[in-house]
Amino acid sequence: MLQIEIDNGSGFCFGVTTAIQKAEEELAKGNKLYCLGDIVHNGMECERLRQMGLITINHADMELLHDVKVLLRAHGEPPETYELARRNHIEIIDATCPVVLQLQRKIKRQHEAGNGQIVIFGKKGHAEVLGLVGQTQSTAIVIESFEEVRKLDFSRDIYLYSQTTKSLDEFHRIIEYIQQNISPEATFKSFDTICRNVANRMPNISTFATKHDLILFVCGRKSSNGRVLFNECLRVNPNTHLIEGPEEIAPSWLEGIQTIGICGATSTPKWLMEQCRDAILKM
Repeated sequence: MLQIEIDNGSGFCFGVTTAIQKAEEELAKGNKLYCLGDIVHNGMECERLRQMGLITINHADMELLHDVKVLLRAHGEPPETYELARRNHIEIIDATCPVVLQLQRKIKRQHEAGNGQIVIFGKKGHAEVLGLVGQTQSTAIVIESFEEVRKLDFSRDIYLYSQTTKSLDEFHRIIEYIQQNISPEATFKSFDTICRNVANRMPNISTFATKHDLILFVCGRKSSNGRVLFNECLRVNPNTHLIEGPEEIAPSWLEGIQTIGICGATSTPKWLMEQCRDAILKM
């Protein structure tokens, strides 16, 4: 008898849940609502909200809008976006995650204090990282991986922060390297700004992946957090497949399988994981 388990720890994080609730509440009133960027890195959830009336726009589109409502998603935005909204009389519905908001404020205060290099461990071009760099008038240095830490100037003060969804282990490796190489005359301070809601998913999902013959990791391919969690599943269980939806499940994967685990990223809706389970049962 085939057993299928959906991971209880997978699914939307608090920030994404709040952003989607705010969008649904506004749309339920019959109001026209724009969202700056994909509300979540999951194509099927974006499509569900599009059918409810949510209009996804980019920054160039926003320049042309006046007297409308625009939702800012959990990732956050740089100060310029708020200034644009003020100029164009746009009402902002701010769904920036509280964890991201707190991080933005920390970086802004450090920038205003002057001196030293503000370094952000994060994915270049990621919406959250653009919002963080924006707090420093674009002077912050972004490093994507441990390998890039060598490009820092170790003779100057370094203030290190992290995108909220990055790997805790890699962040600690970067800290150790800077501590070993920084000049005795320079100051180094690191601020652990990784979201525990996300960081704790790593050991949990690792344990979950070892329990099953086959793991289906359901996630949009644009998700930064999803890529990290998928790689962890793959590390502990080589029979792991990343899929965006039930139509990508290959029947050949199920041959000789007794237990299947279905899990996902902080941007994966529960209903999508349930659809994948139902599709397998029909097979």
